[in-house]
Amino acid sequence: MEFQAVVMAAGGGSRMTDLTSSIPKPLLPVGNRPLLWYPLNLLERAGFEEVIVITRKEIQKMLSLDTKMKLDFVYISDNVDMGTADSLRHIHQKIKTDVLVLSCDLITDVDLYKVVDLFRTHDATLSMLMKKAPEPTEVAPGQKGKKKPVEQRDFIGVDDTGKRLLFMANEADLDEELVIKRSILQKHPRMHIRTGLMDAHLYCLKKYVVDFLVENRTITSLRSELIPHLVRKQFSSPTSLQQGLDNKEEGRKKKEQASLDIYSFIKEDNSLLKPAPDNSCWNDHRGDMNETLHEGKVRCYVHIMKEGLCCRVNTLALYIEANRQVPKLLLNLGLEEPLVHGTAQITDRGMVGSDSIIGSSTQIGEKTSIKHSIIGSACTIKDKVKITNCIIMNSVTIEEGCCLQGSVICNNAVIEKGADIKDCLIGSDQRLETKGK
Repeated sequence: MEFQAVVMAAGGGSRMTDLTSSIPKPLLPVGNRPLLWYPLNLLERAGFEEVIVITRKEIQKMLSLDTKMKLDFVYISDNVDMGTADSLRHIHQKIKTDVLVLSCDLITDVDLYKVVDLFRTHDATLSMLMKKAPEPTEVAPGQKGKKKPVEQRDFIGVDDTGKRLLFMANEADLDEELVIKRSILQKHPRMHIRTGLMDAHLYCLKKYVVDFLVENRTITSLRSELIPHLVRKQFSSPTSLQQGLDNKEEGRKKKEQASLDIYSFIKEDNSLLKPAPDNSCWNDHRGDMNETLHEGKVRCYVHIMKEGLCCRVNTLALYIEANRQVPKLLLNLGLEEPLVHGTAQITDRGMVGSDSIIGSSTQIGEKTSIKHSIIGSACTIKDKVKITNCIIMNSVTIEEGCCLQGSVICNNAVIEKGADIKDCLIGSDQRLETKGK
């Protein structure tokens, strides 16, 4: 087994509490499938047979998945707040090989081999996935009047190939200037700084990075702490033991620092293949004939998607956008299940658009029109209802003559006769009164 796959599914969805207060984030329906289904399906299509899923105990009890993979659920206590690095550290005894880590909120049709092959070809410490960040959307339902949080930009530095990851910094961590270390520019005089890229939270990592995390317990987040640390370490020397040895206390501190340095976890390869790079004319870069694998023992790479679907469902606006994109994705994946479930009952005079999804056992009445929408399971939608650009979750009742536009209706809600709603979020088990607006 070359890689072990790990899916992070213990987060609470703090940026979309309007939804996650009643539905755990990994179970949020996207295209009538739980959010967790999408990264698992990505792994299954890539040939993985086993996956470690880090989550909360309640989620497995509520989860219903059709997969041939063996799922090893590891539980995080509800009263413990763990970051992604903490979670990886929590399962370190299960990790025997290099690891592929991805978030449960990632929906993508990326060819996973493009990320993995970067890792293999360059014997990388890290390879990761990025894509152009989505354009800012209009105000999400239920958010009117709320101040939109200011998104901090990431500054990403890559080489001429666009694959070697040289620099990473978040705008929030910078002063007025962007400072690039001389050691980077000496080795890479031409570097392209990009903004507007989204980190997809999909990482290939060497096994020794997990070992490093076990000893460095102050690192709690993969995205904001570990990944930038690895990128910086590419152009730093290993912690030296030479200075300070005359002073016993200084020597002890130096020794401790060196033992926690990432370089101390990199094991030398004593196999017969070790001389091969030194005797090879091939190299992994352009513009020089330096060593086969470009400088340093720590090497970070990035695959930047130019086309295809890649989104993270971590805000209400992105949740809505994902549901708009998913019907096309499901068709492209060639899934046998039709967009309109076989047990759904649609009257002869009911109209359902070709890009809408209708769940099982849902009933749709006479002269009802559904366009660009996702309708969950066991819903009752009565006569003369108009639904456009909406997400209707499970067991929702919409009575006669209602008009719904651009709204999200959560589980077990009831929309009474004649209601007219636009750009609204109706929570679980809520009832909207007759002719409400």
